[in-house]
Amino acid sequence: MAMFNCCRILSTATYHPGLAALSARASSVWAHVEMGPPDPILGVTEAFKRDSNPKKMNLGVGAYRDDNGKPYVLSSVRKAEAQIAAKKMDKEYLPIGGLADFNKACAELALGDNNDVIKSGRYITVQTISGTGSLRIGANFLQRFYKNSREVYLPKPSWGNHTPIFRDAGLEVKGYRYYDPKTCGFDFAGALEDISNIPEQSIILFHACAHNPTGVDPKSEQWKELAAIVKKRNLFPFFDMAYQGFASGDADKDAWSVRFFLDQGINLVLSQSYAKNMGLYGERVGGFTVVCSDAEEAKRVESQLKILIRPMYSNPPMNGARIAATIMNTADLRKEWLEEVKGMANRIISMRDQLVSNLKKEGSIHNWQHITDQIGMFCFTGLKQDQVERLTKEFSVYMTKDGRISVAGVTSANVGYLAHAIHKVSK
Repeated sequence: MAMFNCCRILSTATYHPGLAALSARASSVWAHVEMGPPDPILGVTEAFKRDSNPKKMNLGVGAYRDDNGKPYVLSSVRKAEAQIAAKKMDKEYLPIGGLADFNKACAELALGDNNDVIKSGRYITVQTISGTGSLRIGANFLQRFYKNSREVYLPKPSWGNHTPIFRDAGLEVKGYRYYDPKTCGFDFAGALEDISNIPEQSIILFHACAHNPTGVDPKSEQWKELAAIVKKRNLFPFFDMAYQGFASGDADKDAWSVRFFLDQGINLVLSQSYAKNMGLYGERVGGFTVVCSDAEEAKRVESQLKILIRPMYSNPPMNGARIAATIMNTADLRKEWLEEVKGMANRIISMRDQLVSNLKKEGSIHNWQHITDQIGMFCFTGLKQDQVERLTKEFSVYMTKDGRISVAGVTSANVGYLAHAIHKVSK
């Protein structure tokens, strides 16, 4: 019995739960998996939520807010939902390519009802899981079928998700100059020079309007020169249009660059999102369009897009597409929606104007014209990282470290406070 007790004591002494856990971890098939870095936008939101300052501002989130700082659901969306509910439709699977009524309306909104591409049927549009899903379908399609290059050139900077989307699809991501931090504007000369030196037949990505994250867009005459270089060097354009109507308040104006390229005989691919311009963030509504040489080619492309989509998510979600299609295909709802999206765009533009006006009232001697020159939801303020840190620490104003703000987070009630804070850290 004594020997048994002795063995028991020895056994207890040598057992250590921490060592056992380490041993188990070392033998795990996932032991090599490292902790990934936090998402920079979500990190801003989490820090904002922990802040108890009643004047705190979250200028990181990329979603529209009304002038009370609240999420906004469009009246046209509510009415479309009511119409859909009244029809008591089934919940069967959509086809792989999505809702046909949505796809047609999606292409017509982007390209224009009377565009030759639409009339000749030399395009294919498939419904996707918002803009991100559209970009990924497009990237995978190019990786598999675009034989001329594996290089895709993004503007510097570009939306943070662009790089992993194209990289993870197997394409080599490179860049061209776009934003000039000295002017907080478009580096047109740099862009022209870089694009002129891109290897022929490479893929080049453009933001159709409301460039994310800078809010800096080329003017129409600059778009014309960009199109001329693309055509001369036989580059392949991939347009990302996440803000049609939401940028200027005019859906046709915001699609001008895409339509101009087509008018020049430049075939392209296009990603669209209805998150911002219809407020359908969680519904995940988007489209991917390939412009082809003729209708027969479009049929072949469609067949391969379906083959790509099938093992990814089989078919897209139904509800958001029904909402968007109902709005775009119902005359009175479409009119109301276009008025609402113009109202949202105008509120953003007004907040830009008010911010600059309040900065002048504060006595700032800096030139803040870039705030009103930029367009869309986001603005590159030109603030440096140490100034951003002071804004957060001293005034509870939260934004990404590069000084980008979501203007949607600015309201009539807090724009004066924001201007005061920016002036204090930048004077």
